[in-house]
Amino acid sequence: MITRFLTEVRVKFNPFSPRSKSARLVLTLIPSNARADGMKVESKMLPRDSKEPASLGVKFKDGKEMKLDLDKMRITEVVEEVDRHSRLLARKEELLGN
Repeated sequence: MITRFLTEVRVKFNPFSPRSKSARLVLTLIPSNARADGMKVESKMLPRDSKEPASLGVKFKDGKEMKLDLDKMRITEVVEEVDRHSRLLARKEELLGN
């Protein structure tokens, strides 16, 4: 997952639910030095008996916000969605010569 264009990541999930696997995997894909580099990472764990779906909120450097329902998505689909916009930003950066 391309994380250099992310400024904020918010994950909400029930750690005991098997449907929250994508949420847990998203957190593992964030580099360990992300907070030191200025990324805001916020994770909220729901109670064991919660029926609320797992969700992911991502904010990019250009201001775009993306909200994904992780209960219905596999990790490959989540990475694909985030990387799609990150590649767009990388292309713009490359064309501007930064």
